[in-house]
Order: sequence, then C-alpha cells, then structure tokens
Amino acid sequence: MRMTALAGAGLLLLGLAACGNESAAGGSLAGKTYLSTSITQEGDGPPPSPNTRVRMQFTDDGRLVADAGCNTMQAKVSTGDGKLTLKEPLAMTAMGCPGDRGKLDSWLSNLLQSKPTWKLDSTKLTVVAGGTTIAFSDREIVEPDAAIDGTKWTLSGVIDYDSVGHQAGAEKAWITFNGDRVTGFTGCNELNGKVARAGNTITFGELATTRRACAEAEAGMEKALVNGLKGEMSYKIDAKNLTLSAGNAGLTFIAA
Repeated sequence: MRMTALAGAGLLLLGLAACGNESAAGGSLAGKTYLSTSITQEGDGPPPSPNTRVRMQFTDDGRLVADAGCNTMQAKVSTGDGKLTLKEPLAMTAMGCPGDRGKLDSWLSNLLQSKPTWKLDSTKLTVVAGGTTIAFSDREIVEPDAAIDGTKWTLSGVIDYDSVGHQAGAEKAWITFNGDRVTGFTGCNELNGKVARAGNTITFGELATTRRACAEAEAGMEKALVNGLKGEMSYKIDAKNLTLSAGNAGLTFIAA
C-alpha cells in the first residue's frame, strides 16, 4: 500500500515532542500507544460503528499517529496545557474502506482537529472533545507483544521502499522461530533453516525447501518469502505484527 498525503504533507512515521506543561494532565504521552476501550458521545449520537477501536500513537519526536480501523492519519502535535493541538494539517493514507469504516476517518479527523482535552491516570488515557469521551488504555496492556519464539507468523506483506505489497493467498505462507531454527511453509513447499539472534536482529542462514512443483501464484509467493529471508535483518514486534527488514526491503507478518 503506497501512502499519500493530505494538504501536500509527506507521510512519515516520526515522533512526539511535548509542548507546554503536561504535569497537570497526568504526565507525558511521548513514546506511548493507546487503544480505546470505550467511546461515549452525547448530542450527535455515537460514532458510526459500535465496535470502533481508536489507536493513538504519540511518537518521540513530535507527532500523533491515529486511526479508527481504516486509514492512518498523523500530524505534529502539542500536548501542552492538557490539550491535543495539531500544529499542521493532518496527513492521511488513501486506502479505500468498506461500509461505514470510511465515515470513521472523518469522525476521528474532526475530533482531532477540535483541540480535545486529555487526562492521563497511570496507564489510562481519557480524551474529551465536546460531548465525546474516549477512554484509552496502554496498548501494551490491551494487546501485549506476541513472543518471537513459538508463534506462527503468517505472511502479510512485502516491503519495497515506501510501499507494502499484499499478495492474494499470502495468508497460506508462514514461519515459526524456535531458538536457532526457523521452519515454515511458503504456500507451496515446507521450509527450514538456521538463524542467529543478537539484540533486535536475526541473521538467516540458507533456507532449504521441499521440491513440490508450484502454480504460478504460489511460486511467486515462495520466491518473495525465501528471497526476503536472507542475511542479517532487523525485527520489530508491535502487538501481533512482526516486521523483518533490511534497508528499504523486508517482510511483514501477523501472529496467527
């Protein structure tokens, strides 16, 4: 998925620098991600979906990154004086969203641009805009990171510079780490090999696969997976998502 921007702003995942006094609102939001646990709204009625989950990420050098289950929006933000004040127009991805999910983008965008107030109580964050109150909890509590070992990581995308490509049937391909071994399935053939880990890096040795003949689509997916798991790669786990990358290329997985 290639990302585009609103109002000509480039879409980069950067971080949050707090502005003004945060102590009165309960502390700093920098470096934290929060997921909504409840949404109440008076006057205009509830948000478009009763199952809406809002994610707000406050990164370390000055940005708020948010979504309500479809497109991702972000902007530089001030968190001073107990308010979330955007310092530039929101940038947003341009992914088509089915049903009422598209309406959630407008709902959340309008809320963020209204300078909502916030209050932090330990791991609980409350954001209020007009008659809308959103209760959040720290993402690490609501969705703890999956373990690197023993988890069945299903292929979800191929990273190529600033885009993530998704292939039909990718959910058939998966890998599992167990100590110094990696095993898996390419969507057509079984694979296995040795790995070495140090810090947040995994170094892949040569992978061996079975030799079953593959249909064209399966062969393409197998090539992307096997060629993508080569040499030293950095890894990052965010809840159920695993990213393996080397430079501007890599693979994304989701815990099955």
